[in-house]
Amino acid sequence: MLKLIRLELRKSKFNFLKTVLIADLAILAFMILVAFTGMDEGDFNTYADLFEGVFVFVKATYIIFASVLLSKLVIDEYKNNTITVLFMYPVPRKMLMAAKLIIVFVFTFLGIFLSDVALSAVLAGIGHAVPDVIQGTVTRELITTELGRASTDALYAAGIGLIPLYFGMRRKSVPATIVSAVLIVMVISSGFGNGSFRLGNMLGISLTLALAGAAIAYLSIRKIEHQDVVS
Repeated sequence: MLKLIRLELRKSKFNFLKTVLIADLAILAFMILVAFTGMDEGDFNTYADLFEGVFVFVKATYIIFASVLLSKLVIDEYKNNTITVLFMYPVPRKMLMAAKLIIVFVFTFLGIFLSDVALSAVLAGIGHAVPDVIQGTVTRELITTELGRASTDALYAAGIGLIPLYFGMRRKSVPATIVSAVLIVMVISSGFGNGSFRLGNMLGISLTLALAGAAIAYLSIRKIEHQDVVS
């Protein structure tokens, strides 16, 4: 399986570190602009609010990235019928599909967790260096809480990131894959009641969507042996 994963990464020329770095720099620049220039109008008064903002933007970014990766690794191969070449290899189809989906899942999980930790640390450092902008202090209890949340958020989002596969595979459509991810992000990230409530913060919603993504991945792997690859 590891050989298949390395083969897929080499074939797709996917650079994990470069992708994460570019995404994180963009998110960091936006968060600094909003949190430390007065543009937020009080949205990030405390470090808990600041970390919440990081989690929301990071999760949204990487769920959409997951859909782009799904499009590149799976949907495009079906659309262009290049998947038939892979299926000629003396390797079970299920293993080939599983390798592709593992790449998407692991990328999303690691991208979100590492980005949450790194960006929160950088912004906390800036907040400490710039007085009277963020209220309160970063305590050990807050760090422990946020680390736990970062790991669970990353796990749920990695599952949610697989949901667009269902919409993309129906018509072998890249736009459908990416648009579905954008719609999912809009639903789970949008704030209600002055931003105090988000569907994505509800454990039941996040867990249900993550399980739905896992089920879609499982069904895609299970059915592939008998699935017609021609559009």
